[in-house]
Amino acid sequence: MYTRRLELAAAGAIAVVGLADTLLDPPTWGAPLVSAPPPPRDSHGGIPNVLLTTHTGRRVRFYDDLVHGKVVLITMMYAGCNNTCPPSTFNLVQVQQMLGARVGRDIFMYSLTLKPEQDSPEDLAHYAKLHHVGPGWLFLTGTPADVQRLRYALGFYDPDPTVDQQDGRHVGMVRIGNDPYQRWGMAPTLADPRQIVSMIEHIDRRPPPPRTA
Repeated sequence: MYTRRLELAAAGAIAVVGLADTLLDPPTWGAPLVSAPPPPRDSHGGIPNVLLTTHTGRRVRFYDDLVHGKVVLITMMYAGCNNTCPPSTFNLVQVQQMLGARVGRDIFMYSLTLKPEQDSPEDLAHYAKLHHVGPGWLFLTGTPADVQRLRYALGFYDPDPTVDQQDGRHVGMVRIGNDPYQRWGMAPTLADPRQIVSMIEHIDRRPPPPRTA
């Protein structure tokens, strides 16, 4: 399952021009990490700016309030998931702890429910508390149409419609992005936490200056 997702992400990355510097000196341990294209821009010039509700009950615009000018980690999950979601969340809690005070200050973590018709903000708040999620990590819900739009824009989909209908296919990857410099990558949520942190640090770097003749 993870191998298929990585293959799809890698295929998308290969098709994008100008992302050769997305990863610099990538780490060598654990599962592979891949560069990935930035989410497509919509007609307003930004990542889909849909209206969402956080697990704390706050109403936010996805791009304007959560992504614009930030380094972000984005995952998909749902509160009733009892397969990949709990261990993935546990693993990313370790990533959050390793990043320390940077989370909520200059790195932001977001988990978007795959089942907005079921997951209320209260359900997501319970899930966050159950898994000991710290500050700086928001769980998000919205209308099914808006969540679907975001899922596709962020690359959490399978081109096979039958496979794409399986919710479990979309919860095993984390999208890591640096919006100011349009540097994006993906990693398995169950990769070694040190590896995920290393990728965040690489994507957080400014691009190298252009070479002069």
